[in-house]
Amino acid sequence: MTAPYNPSDREKVVAKLPAELRKELKVRAAELGRDIQDAVTEGVEAWRKAKDRQVVDTAGGTSFATYLPAGLYDKLKQDCKARSISYNQGIAQSIRLWLDSNPSPRPRPARVTGARRIIFGNQKGGVGKTSVSAGVAQALAESGHRTLLIDFDPQGHLTKQLGYPMFDIDEASLAKHMLKEAKGELSELLVPIKGGDFEEHLWLLPACKDAFLLDAKLATTKAVRIKETALEKALEPLEQEFDYIIVDCPPSLGYSMDTALYYCRTREGEAPNTSGIVVPVLAEDSSADAYDMLYDQIQDLVEDMGVDIALLGFVVNMYDSRKGFVATSSLDEWHNIGEPPVLAVVPELKDQREAVRVKKPLLVHAPYGDQADVMRTVARRISA
Repeated sequence: MTAPYNPSDREKVVAKLPAELRKELKVRAAELGRDIQDAVTEGVEAWRKAKDRQVVDTAGGTSFATYLPAGLYDKLKQDCKARSISYNQGIAQSIRLWLDSNPSPRPRPARVTGARRIIFGNQKGGVGKTSVSAGVAQALAESGHRTLLIDFDPQGHLTKQLGYPMFDIDEASLAKHMLKEAKGELSELLVPIKGGDFEEHLWLLPACKDAFLLDAKLATTKAVRIKETALEKALEPLEQEFDYIIVDCPPSLGYSMDTALYYCRTREGEAPNTSGIVVPVLAEDSSADAYDMLYDQIQDLVEDMGVDIALLGFVVNMYDSRKGFVATSSLDEWHNIGEPPVLAVVPELKDQREAVRVKKPLLVHAPYGDQADVMRTVARRISA
């Protein structure tokens, strides 16, 4: 089983930190493209050499977990005892020292194209498009990015898993806005997702119960190119309000997928790989067959429309090497493709299933688990 750390070299540590310090650490690590565990390690090592560190207010602290190199945890505790401070204060001072030593980079120039648009798609169902898109959106929001997560699958699994109701057939919805059948503004349908360190940075556009009719209606429309542009035209009013728009696509090769693919194309003036598609897969043959079909659909659209659609990478989901040769050899094949790259491997663990069961976001239910860390890795790689 793959994990984002080597258990023989690192050990898990837990401390209680104030929410603002946790958030600042996660945002700064994301800005600098660093793993949180590496940032904390650097901070602890620097703190052990420093003298007269300023006291950090840790009142109201809540649980924070990370991994330190084996042996460093004990040395930290010994130093805290020698300095007559609590272990929580030692960790807080170490993080504060790292933050002070690693200032935020200068803001990037404003994007002329609005939000970065990342879709998660695969023709095969059951590969984890919903869990991966949701986890990555949470990680982006946790890093300080205003993020919109869209349930574009008629089955509405994303909406249900997060504990929100789908829109009824007679209500306004994304599908109705795409077909110009809705009144009001699309922004009125957005729901803030609460909890965790991403609160006030993450919103959901829920699915609707009539979305299964979208493909048929797009197929029969007589308007030129509305099949490809419908999603973009509906979402355009929202793009300047967000840094990222994440779309959980249906397991389909129909017109809905065409309009999602067109939406994530590289626009004029947009840097390469700023927007594009992430493909969640499993380490088995059927995922490879499904990807071949999706790839053909992408190439057909590229040739037909004269656009560029960036394949940002694969996320190999629910991986467990104990499944034997089929899993390990399939993982090797995904890596051997080279381009697009494998962005991350999500281990087969209970965290995501439990989060779905209790209808909570993964980064709220198990914020310091291996799966949550992998979601942060994917977010960091696609936002680089």
